[in-house]
Amino acid sequence: MLVLAASPSFVSCGGQRPVRFGVVTDLHYSRREPYGTRYFPQTMDKLKEAMEVFNSSNLDFVIEMGDLKDQDNVPRREQTITYLDEIENVFQSFRGPVYHVLGNHDMDSISKDDFLQHTSNQGDADKKAYYSFAFDNIKFIVLDANYNLDGTPYDKGNFDWTKAYVPEDQIDWLKKELKGNNKPVIIFIHQLLDRFSDISKSLCVSNADEIVPLLEENGNVLAVFQGHHHAGHYSFRNNIHYWTMKGMIEGNLPDNNSFAVVEIDTQNNIHIDGFYNCEDKDLNRFMV
Repeated sequence: MLVLAASPSFVSCGGQRPVRFGVVTDLHYSRREPYGTRYFPQTMDKLKEAMEVFNSSNLDFVIEMGDLKDQDNVPRREQTITYLDEIENVFQSFRGPVYHVLGNHDMDSISKDDFLQHTSNQGDADKKAYYSFAFDNIKFIVLDANYNLDGTPYDKGNFDWTKAYVPEDQIDWLKKELKGNNKPVIIFIHQLLDRFSDISKSLCVSNADEIVPLLEENGNVLAVFQGHHHAGHYSFRNNIHYWTMKGMIEGNLPDNNSFAVVEIDTQNNIHIDGFYNCEDKDLNRFMV
């Protein structure tokens, strides 16, 4: 079990029940042949197993953190959308709310609008690339860094995956979401925000140095949950945990998979129960 302990200065959940959710990332589903450590067709069965666990775990919601689908070696829009529809159908088998975070591969050979029209989020978050929602006393904010440095959105592969960017209008929206908020906050994003750490800058949001201070100034952000880097990563700065989840795509069945059940307890401690390649660990707020 991975335990991310909150700073004692954070607002507690007021004695309410823990919030629990399931999380997966980087499925890269398609029916193309395996490449290296990536077994594209197997993520269908991997996700089915995760959903069996999630549906028996009394969860509030399930979220996937990007790169839900992939494409063929010679991509065709129609076939890519078929892959998206097939894996989305399994994702929607969770008997409760589900949410998506957009990843760069979600715009391989299709547009961002294509992806949004062929997936569904719960309630007001539906058909949105970035949004917020709440469960009990915790606010969850989903960001979309799938933009080129000039602010144009990723579209049908028109991007360099090492150049992710959150445009100014979305940053303005984030400021409003954080302003005056006294609830504990969890951030979800595909590409990494912890550029200050030892991770390769090519994996990070290019203007992360503009976003991270906003999170730190708010004082209520508990953690940032990230995907993109299939090997996983962890860093900590100024009372915020940055946890990068291992990719589900990596490794052959039956020994490899990656998913987790996350619990945020009434003291705002975050407990992550990992399965398969998503290790169980104990972390506290003094780790750097």
